[in-house]
Amino acid sequence: MKDLNLIRVFVTIYETGSVSKAAENLHISQPSVSYSLSRLRQVFNDPLFNRTREGMQPTSLSSQLYLSLSHSLSEIEKAISLTKKFDPLTSKRCFKLALTDLGEVFFLPSILESLKYRAPSVELEIIPIDAYSLSEWISKERIDAAVCNQGYLLKKFTYNNIFPERYVCMLSDCHPRIGGILSMGQYLEERHVVVSDGTGHHLVEDYLFESGITRNVMLKVPHFSVLPDVISSSDLLVTLPSRVAQLYAKRMPLKFVELPFLIPGFEVGIHYKEHRGDSSAQSWFCDFLIKTLHEM
Repeated sequence: MKDLNLIRVFVTIYETGSVSKAAENLHISQPSVSYSLSRLRQVFNDPLFNRTREGMQPTSLSSQLYLSLSHSLSEIEKAISLTKKFDPLTSKRCFKLALTDLGEVFFLPSILESLKYRAPSVELEIIPIDAYSLSEWISKERIDAAVCNQGYLLKKFTYNNIFPERYVCMLSDCHPRIGGILSMGQYLEERHVVVSDGTGHHLVEDYLFESGITRNVMLKVPHFSVLPDVISSSDLLVTLPSRVAQLYAKRMPLKFVELPFLIPGFEVGIHYKEHRGDSSAQSWFCDFLIKTLHEM
């Protein structure tokens, strides 16, 4: 299987554009990848990749080889994976799951509790979601799955819906001016916290922009996790998904109210692409996620 490993190295360097990233994805050392690349260059009598500031740029021959080798590798690894039965009770495999910080708060406790019984020895690595890079991560098999909004991922990936979601407004439960109902005038007059677009929760910003409505934004933060402390100790407002608002309101002196305008909801689900190798393990993990999160 040594030649097959060389093909794996070639395909991974081509897809990542980096020797170091290829080593990370293949779980081998960087010198091993460099040695394999040297052997490949001898076999094909071609540099295959040229090192540039932008990364490892493929040669013309390399691009031609990739088209056929990547497909062949995929078929071979699928065939091999069929002979390997994944055993979650004994496996020590590391699964990579992409979550937003909201997902970490809302989903991770249930996932860990279920893993404790169904796959006690596996390792779980949480990758913070970057909405702008997620499609590439899934396409290039850098993660096993992602749990997030449906809206900003391509339809070419497998998707399983978990639940529909909607936005609400969260504020301190002793807010000096707002009770149980929020008017449009109050929404526009009060000061707001906005969370980075990179989390994927930009529907509210898009709606307000398209409607020509301007809010009084006082604070911008990169993550949702800071919100409970910030909102409970101030008179700021934040617009966020209802299930997370409910969770925060149970833990902190917070409340949430309906928005004074109609905004489309969104779907939360599991996104993944079947991996070329070790597909039985990844398939188990995705099925596990689907079952666990549907039971919440």
